[in-house]
Amino acid sequence: MKLFLREHFLLICVQFIQAGVIFLVLWLGGFRNISALAYAIFLQIFFLIAYLTYHYLGRRHYYAKLEEGITKLEESLEKTDRSPAAMHLDSMLKQQYQLYAKKIREAEERQEEHLEFIDRWVHQMKTPLSVIELTAQNVDEPDSSNIREETERIKSGLNTVLYMARLRNIEHDFRIRPVELAKVVKEVNAENKRFYIRNSVYPRLDEKQADITVESDEKWIFFILEQLIQNAVKYSAGKSSHIDIRIYKRGSSAVLEVLDEGIGIPAEDRRRIFHKFHTGTNGRKYRESTGMGLYLVKEVCKRLGHKVEMDSEVGEGSSFRIVFSPTQTLHQCKVSER
Repeated sequence: MKLFLREHFLLICVQFIQAGVIFLVLWLGGFRNISALAYAIFLQIFFLIAYLTYHYLGRRHYYAKLEEGITKLEESLEKTDRSPAAMHLDSMLKQQYQLYAKKIREAEERQEEHLEFIDRWVHQMKTPLSVIELTAQNVDEPDSSNIREETERIKSGLNTVLYMARLRNIEHDFRIRPVELAKVVKEVNAENKRFYIRNSVYPRLDEKQADITVESDEKWIFFILEQLIQNAVKYSAGKSSHIDIRIYKRGSSAVLEVLDEGIGIPAEDRRRIFHKFHTGTNGRKYRESTGMGLYLVKEVCKRLGHKVEMDSEVGEGSSFRIVFSPTQTLHQCKVSER
């Protein structure tokens, strides 16, 4: 209604000015029949109101659409009314929708090609890395250890790139099935044993509390746990000789916790540690930080339906917990005792 009145404001003003001018001309010309003049002005105002009412009722959907705007792209295809202006607007919005849909499809195709290229490139790079590692076994120390250390860093970076590329279509990459958390922990520890030795920080797992199975995606749980463990080790090196990995029940939920006694996270960084590319104070001290690890952990847990919790004190260490809730739907996680 407001848009309609604003559009016809000039017409209304002109009509009133015209009525005033006619009244003034007739009055100055000697016409003194006030009743006739008032009746003429009344008829002019009546026909103006009738025209505006008919015009508004015939185009109220058109004006409502202009005032409310579009919240979804599909709303561009909804018709307003059959007035010429409204039909022309509907046709223009339809053409715009088709143009945007075409551009979006082209952008998605280019992105899919880019992601596929990254995926293949990462896998291709792993082959020469494996060759370099095998070659390093024939090299004398300490050169052999230095070469393997650098190849592990490259491999870790390539895996981060690969998982980041898969994040967009992560729903299609899930395989939800029973996952024994202790088994995943042992696999991650075996994969990172040289990393532990190099940093002189070693994991501790309480086997008595580890007998818990959840429904989730084993590959992504491996990735999440590896990110948390590598962060714990990196920020504990030189300050503590161990990190603790705990698996336990909390009420009806299962919890996978990585606890370290490292440098801790400053208070000003705690709210942003899960933000993309945020490295924080500690990340600037440790130049290897990309700011993507915890972001990926948060995003993957959100897609899987798990919850991430964090506690930290500067100088005392940090605790990251993945909480598996039994109240979530079937495609998310359930907790069961073995």
